[in-house]
Amino acid sequence: MSPAELSIVFFAQLFVIVAAARVVGWLGKRFLGQPQVVGEMIAGVVLGPSLFGLLAPELQAAIFPPETKGVLYVGAQLGVGLYMFLVGLGFDRDHFRSNVRSAGAVSLSGMAAPFLLAVLLTPWLMRVPGLFSPRLTQVEATLFMGACISITAFPMLARIIHERGLSRSPLGSLSLSAGAIDDAGAWMVLAMVLATFGDGSGVAIRAVGGAAAFAVLVLGLGPRLLRPLGAQAEREGGVSQGLLGLVLMLFLLAAFVMDWAGMHAVFGGFLLGVAMPRGLLTRELRAKLEPFTVVLLLPMFFTYSGLNTQLSIMANPALLLVTLAILAASILAKFGACWAAARLTGQDNPTALGIGALMNARGLMELIIINIGLSRGIIGVELFSMLVLMAVVTTLMASPLFELVYGRKARERGELGALRDVPEDGARLPKAPRPTG
Repeated sequence: MSPAELSIVFFAQLFVIVAAARVVGWLGKRFLGQPQVVGEMIAGVVLGPSLFGLLAPELQAAIFPPETKGVLYVGAQLGVGLYMFLVGLGFDRDHFRSNVRSAGAVSLSGMAAPFLLAVLLTPWLMRVPGLFSPRLTQVEATLFMGACISITAFPMLARIIHERGLSRSPLGSLSLSAGAIDDAGAWMVLAMVLATFGDGSGVAIRAVGGAAAFAVLVLGLGPRLLRPLGAQAEREGGVSQGLLGLVLMLFLLAAFVMDWAGMHAVFGGFLLGVAMPRGLLTRELRAKLEPFTVVLLLPMFFTYSGLNTQLSIMANPALLLVTLAILAASILAKFGACWAAARLTGQDNPTALGIGALMNARGLMELIIINIGLSRGIIGVELFSMLVLMAVVTTLMASPLFELVYGRKARERGELGALRDVPEDGARLPKAPRPTG
């Protein structure tokens, strides 16, 4: 395919992707009460071979030819990384410090229980042909399944918390902190799997050591080094093009470092966002970057994942049984363990149940990790599709389950007062008011 032909197809793809994401997202919000991101996830699967490819295979192949998947992948990673940068901009560092002990307990429990169930589940899964690579050992397969079951949909969790105005509540800060720790641990486990699977021990050492050094540098020295950027925004009364360009350069460098280290660009973006000086700078950055990121770039990632999803395997009774077992184990381990840990660290029952409901969602982060597993040959299309279904189901559960176990209690406390300020599509993070002086 020539560059000119690739350009034509690319713009057609973007039109279809954005249209599907907005329509399915609106339907999910209007009739199911789901955040926009859930509709975008489903839209990605709809555009793949499971529905669009089934109903109109020739048209689907013409819009999404294999030659364009590389370009779609790069755009998808940019979208995910920028979105996590935006989440980092809204992260409350003070609440994290005050909740680090409880967050650590919730996170460790939310990882330990899934890994225990992965130990019990994996030997059975390995006897099913095509789920794992024949070169994968049982230890490697167990570690990978444990990472998949234990990971949390950090962007989804953040969006629910922000949409409901709970960012500064104990539940919000504890859930965000636990989700960040949880996902970092899952990525370290994935790095070890990649190392033992054939990338060499240097991959694991570089991933763990590089990520730790980068986090210490950015979170330790970053706020002081980045302070002049905040001061410049205050002097100029906003974010100029030059300042925006500098911030984007820093984001791209952070994403590159984390990708190079063997983790993922999302952690580079998130850590940089956390370290950025608060005030006019962060408000303006979110106002400038968020619409383009959530409307155009992020749906590209969901579509890329959907193109690799084959839900037709559910017609096989044996594979359907495996899927249900994975789904049940994932919900039981994650929700139950996080609820128990929150209760043991002093949270009341509604708050503990709300934390469990949020931490149980897999969403975006699950899709990232299984895409890596599929591209590296660790898992087959069948297991990839099962885990996509698990990610979608647990993410669909998050909002209604959270509302059921925590919403009414929160309204009685007067905590859920920010929903009226959320835009209709539910995509944007709430903005602080501009200074009037």
